[in-house]
Amino acid sequence: MSDAQPAPQSAPQPTAQPAAQSASQPAPQKFEFQAEIKQLLDIVIHSLYTEREIFVRELVSNAADALEKFRHLQLTEKNLPDDPRPLEINITTDDKAKTITIADDGIGMTGAELVENLGTIAHSGSKAFLKALGENGRKNASLIGQFGVGFYSAFMVAKEVRVTSRSWRADEPAHTWTSDGSGSYTIEPAPAGTPRGATIAITLKDDCADFATDARIKQILEHYSAFVSHPINLNGKRTNTVQALWLRNKNEIKDEEYTEFYKFQAHAWDDPRLRLHFSADAPLAINALLFVPNENTERMGLMRLEPAVALYCRKVLIDARPKDLLPEWLRFLKGVIDCEDLPLNISRETMQDKALLDKLGKVITKRFIKFLDEEAAARPESYNAFYQNFGIFLKEGAALDHANKDAITKLLRYESSLTEKGKTTSLADYVSRMKEGQVEIYHLTGATREAIESGPYLEGFKSRNIEVLYCYETVDEYVMSNVREFDGKKLIAADTSDIKLPDAPKPPDAAGALAEADMKTLAAWLKTTLAARGVEDVKASDRLVDSPALALNADKFMTPHMRRMMRAMAQQNKSDKDAAPAGPPLKINLEINPRSAVIKHLFAAKTSAPEKAVLIAEQILDNALISAGLLDDASKMVARIYKLLESA
Repeated sequence: MSDAQPAPQSAPQPTAQPAAQSASQPAPQKFEFQAEIKQLLDIVIHSLYTEREIFVRELVSNAADALEKFRHLQLTEKNLPDDPRPLEINITTDDKAKTITIADDGIGMTGAELVENLGTIAHSGSKAFLKALGENGRKNASLIGQFGVGFYSAFMVAKEVRVTSRSWRADEPAHTWTSDGSGSYTIEPAPAGTPRGATIAITLKDDCADFATDARIKQILEHYSAFVSHPINLNGKRTNTVQALWLRNKNEIKDEEYTEFYKFQAHAWDDPRLRLHFSADAPLAINALLFVPNENTERMGLMRLEPAVALYCRKVLIDARPKDLLPEWLRFLKGVIDCEDLPLNISRETMQDKALLDKLGKVITKRFIKFLDEEAAARPESYNAFYQNFGIFLKEGAALDHANKDAITKLLRYESSLTEKGKTTSLADYVSRMKEGQVEIYHLTGATREAIESGPYLEGFKSRNIEVLYCYETVDEYVMSNVREFDGKKLIAADTSDIKLPDAPKPPDAAGALAEADMKTLAAWLKTTLAARGVEDVKASDRLVDSPALALNADKFMTPHMRRMMRAMAQQNKSDKDAAPAGPPLKINLEINPRSAVIKHLFAAKTSAPEKAVLIAEQILDNALISAGLLDDASKMVARIYKLLESA
């Protein structure tokens, strides 16, 4: 019945008996707990468990152990008496009498075993049973209990606890153990005809009367004991109707069963998008069943997801939402992880070995990454549909999960200048198409494909047939800057100022370009004219084809991404007088296209219409800043455009 570990103390001795007792009914024997046992009992009742409802889980787990022990006897004991009763747990509640009764048809206990198992807190029948099986080269993971305090959790809610039990041995009579938890207990014979097994009758404290209601116990059973192997009946109705699928052979499970389990475990309404069902014996004994939901609710603008992969130990819930089990980026997963090797603390609520829990999380994380990699190779369309919804989590993992960065980066997908709209490529495929001599992977960030392709930064790469990845989400810049390289190739933003591209084919109108001397003159004039706007250098561009100019960030310590983030923060706090500024003054390198008609007209206007040339130069700069996402204030630009229109 109970689970407790062997203790050095001797068995307690009965006290003196009352003088008057019926001749046909032996007097109850009264026993006193030893002093140190009283102290331990006080800890169990008042300090050990965080929630009083835990007593239901503990008593049901003990009952399941007793049933499992008897099932083992049925397989090994030759002279076992015939008994047609099913192996099940029956729970009844009475809210008027404020009682709850938990009964099992398990192995039962003799009077001596009641004293040994319930009278000595630190003795464990289950622990001894597992040890005996181990000595015979066997293992029975269905025995949940490993500690000696689970039974005593009942005293958190009980005025009195009565345990009536009869052993499976036919010649052993039944006995009743009774205690109020104050320091003593009694043992007395139970009525003749008491069936095999154990019945725990709890009279509840007044402030614990809710545990005598059907709804309250049903909720606790569904939360903690939904997957106990044996039937659990509450007031005549079975509560644990969903099987622990993670322990079954996946080849024997239908898709409909997986879906039913997912909806039950995750409290979900949708069908799962992906599932991973696996078992492992090393380095840990693990059975896991993980699901990816159909939709990403964070993407829909709902609240941040919380961890939702429940941690079990031998089918008993330890933590429904363990925060430190899996990395944050896997918070979209639902499901169950059951590990037999977990060294739980005495209350079975937290882990004793944090290092082992970390190891478990690492094993699960690596296995799920491998699963996604296999899915991407075998079913690319399915994987791409998953990535459209949940790719943001993989990007978070690539940026923050340093232990798995390389493996997660392989899973990232982006459109590129060589893919069709809506089609994506992996970084590995990008590398396989790299031109001879190319040593960097290029990427550009923009709101849409059209925005990127209409900007000036892509022109030099297209003219050289160099592929560029398209990044549409703000987080992509952060991801790329944290990932830094893939397969030995650096990840470089295509709008970086110090990119060195190979010589491009000369355009047909190259002969009509401004002369080199004229370009130098114009560049010097622009640098002087636009110095107040943060322009530090102006030069002829080798990457522009059609656009007149492009702006490159010249501040290595303040990237465009960082500037945009600071500007967004300042915008949110604009009502605050102490709001942070949008960032330090701009530092810009301007590249101009000597073949552009606009630049050639600007060179001519510099001499023929100096005032107009200044307006054109400032407008060229603003246009370039817009393309770079660096223009903070467009109000002056609007006024300037009207002046240019007046002079047109």
